[in-house]
Amino acid sequence: MMRANCLAIAVLGLIASRADAAMIDWQAELQRCRALRENVAPLLQAGEGISAVGRSNRSVRRCIWIQRMAVRKKIPGAEPW
Repeated sequence: MMRANCLAIAVLGLIASRADAAMIDWQAELQRCRALRENVAPLLQAGEGISAVGRSNRSVRRCIWIQRMAVRKKIPGAEPW
């Protein structure tokens, strides 16, 4: 019985996480990624590595993922990074 409850909780957690992922505000995320790109691009062009940009390494990876997903889903305003 305890295993069935644990399994049910795990399944509900997966369903909830999928629902959250489906409710991404694409336009807000794309705007945030554009702003990040504008801030990071001059540093990268100057020869600085991603690690020199500080905490944005994680942000850059998220933006790359957001851009790929937006292009795949054909969200207006999405362009490959």
